[in-house]
Amino acid sequence: MNTPHILLIEDEKDIADIVAFALTRAGMRSSHATGGGAGLALLQQGADAVILDVGLPDMDGFEVLKHIRKHNETLPVLMLTAQNEEIDRVLGLELGADDYIGKPFSPRELVARVKTVLKRAYRLPENDRTNDDTTAQAVCSGAFVFDAERQQMLLHGQVLPLTLAESRLLQHFIRQPGRVFSRRQLLAAVFSDHHPSDERTIDTHIKSLRMKIRQIDAAADPILTHRALGYSFRGDGA
Repeated sequence: MNTPHILLIEDEKDIADIVAFALTRAGMRSSHATGGGAGLALLQQGADAVILDVGLPDMDGFEVLKHIRKHNETLPVLMLTAQNEEIDRVLGLELGADDYIGKPFSPRELVARVKTVLKRAYRLPENDRTNDDTTAQAVCSGAFVFDAERQQMLLHGQVLPLTLAESRLLQHFIRQPGRVFSRRQLLAAVFSDHHPSDERTIDTHIKSLRMKIRQIDAAADPILTHRALGYSFRGDGA
C-alpha cells in the first residue's frame, strides 16, 4: 500500500476539515462525504479505511456500518462517537467496527488509531512487520488455520468472516492455547498502544467471535470464560 486513502463520513464541516488536515499531514489522502448515502456511494470508488460518524443527517452510522459489513468484512472502520455514549461504542463494535474514538478527540490520537487499524489490515513491508506477524503454519489449532497469504481465518476450510479486531484476537488465542488472558491483556494485544479504555470491549468481541464460529460449527466452543479472570482458548481448537 502506497498512500493510504481514508474515507471520512462526517456531517460537521469543522470536524471534517480538522480530520482531513491531520490525515494530509500524516501522509494520507482523504475523501469526504457529509451523509451516509453519499459515503456509501463514494466507497464504491475504493478506500483503505473509513472514519464514520455515528450521528449523520440521513442515516445513522450504525446503518452505514451494516451496509459496509454486508459487502466487506475486513475494511477497517473507525467510528466517531459521543464521548460518554457507551451504548454507541458497544453497538458499533457488535456490528463490526474495528475501533472508536469519542468526541471531542485529539487529531493526533485519531491519526494514530487510523495507522493502527491500517497496520492490522494490510501486510507491511518486511522491515516494518511486528513480531506477531507470523506464517500460516504458526497460527493454527485443530480446525482453525490462518491463511497469511489471503489474511483469512479458516474453520474446517471455510472462511470465518471476522473483523480485523476479531481476527487479531483469535490469532492471539491460538498462539498461546490454554493460557488465561485478562481483558486488559487482550485489549493491549488486539489494539496495541491505542486501545479502548473500556475492558468490556473484549466481551463484545468474544460474543461476536463465538457467534461466527458456531455459524460454521454449531458444536464448537473453543473460547473458555474464567470468572473474574478473563478468557482462554482450548488447545485442541474444539
